[in-house]
This record gives sequence, structure tokens and C-alpha cells, in this order.
Amino acid sequence: MSERVRIDRHDSIAEVVMNRPDAINGLDYEMFTGLVGAARALGRDRSVRAVILRGEGRGFCAGLDFKSWGRQRGRMMRSFMKWGVKKTNLYQEAGYCWRRLPVPVIAAVHGVCYGGGMQIALGADFRFAAPDADLSIMEAKWGLIPDMSGSVTLRELLPMDQAMRLTMTGERFSGARAKELGLVTEVSDDPLAAARALAAEIATRSPDAVALSKRLFHSSWTVSERRAFRVESTLQLKLLLGANHKEAVKANMEKRAPRFAARSVR
Repeated sequence: MSERVRIDRHDSIAEVVMNRPDAINGLDYEMFTGLVGAARALGRDRSVRAVILRGEGRGFCAGLDFKSWGRQRGRMMRSFMKWGVKKTNLYQEAGYCWRRLPVPVIAAVHGVCYGGGMQIALGADFRFAAPDADLSIMEAKWGLIPDMSGSVTLRELLPMDQAMRLTMTGERFSGARAKELGLVTEVSDDPLAAARALAAEIATRSPDAVALSKRLFHSSWTVSERRAFRVESTLQLKLLLGANHKEAVKANMEKRAPRFAARSVR
């Protein structure tokens, strides 16, 4: 991690905070590595039950910091490479690492959310946005295309013509409009409070069931029915054999709150 990104812990809920408010959390090399490092650290921590992704200051993230790109061009260009068997480069990983976490990730979007910042938000499992948030797939303004996993995350939410229109025009739109398009989960005057409420609700459930619910949908959403049913059965068997399932049943029978153990699955 780096000073650009910090992790705030509230019991079992972790908040990953992009902490460069003077530049509206613009993405420089340290921000990219900080985001990836934060995700890796949280992935190793089995006590974490949910993650909230947010930006410090007056916006979520203004996208790529082109001034830093000019100062660090060599290092930034090398980071396009994929090493060994990795399927993502540094920039793609900063947007997609949240999908790899075995816990739900909720983006709380306020102020501006442009370009790379938009792709980071799209990498979350849920997005809560202020109605007046200012969002854009802004790469077109700079003669570029989304390259931080947006080609995957956009197709999950939009028809191709809508994704191409927003990408080709770089159109700016509000949080309310993003909800109409299907790009955000919910609009809230206080997106961080809404994200915290959802994280707290999810944290009352079995951490194993939550982790495998996330894996279920990401593994089966676009595959054949045969493959989807196989994934269902495999994951359900893991849960049926686990201690947290037994605790959920026992707690329901005894009409009390469950006392779950730490997550046992990845």
C-alpha cells in the first residue's frame, strides 16, 4: 500500500479510502499500487466481512493524473505489461481486484467520478451514488478507451450500444441518470451512510455464504445452464459441510443471533 490509500477498520467492515483530496484522488502510480496493495491485504484477512470503497474530499476519483504520467512515463508504460501468468496489468488490476475479494465491495460515489475512477467504481459489487454525482467514461476526451477492466464490467451492466455511446462520447451524467442507465445500484443523498448500512446488514450473515454467493454469480452469470448448475451444487456442498452453516441453523432454531466463526472459504 502507499500513503495514497488507507484502510479504516470499523469492526469487521473495512473502508478503502483513496486519500489524495488535493487532486480529487487523481490516479498516479502510487494510487494504482496502493489500491492493489489494499485489496491484497484485505483478501488475506479472514475477519473482514465487507469492504467500502470511497474517496476522501470533494470527489470519488477524477481519473488518471496526466501530469504524473508525464513525470513517470517510463514506469507507467512498463506497468502495461502482464508478467508471468497474470491476466491483468497494474491498471486493470486496480479496477478488477475488488472482484477477486471473497467479500462484497461497495463503492460510495460522491462528487466527480471520471475515467479510471469510474472503472474502479464499476469493479465493486454494488455502487451507491449521490444524485448530483458527476460521472463519465471520460477516456474519449483524451483520445483513449477504457483500459482498467471496463470492457468486462460495463458489459455486465449495459447493452453494447449504450456502452459504446458513453465510451465514444465521454458524456457526463449525474448519479440519478446513472441509476436510470443501470450503472449504479442505488441513489442516496448520503451514499457513504447507505453503503455502511448495507455492509452492516451483510455482516450479520454467514461470511462463508456471503463469499460463495459472490463466487456463485461471478462464476455462473454468463455460462451455460449445465455449468451454472454444477457451480451451484459444488458451492452448496461446501457450505453444507461447514461450521457456519450449522451455526446459522442452530441460531435460527434457538431464536438468537448467530455467532459465526471467521470465514473459512476463499
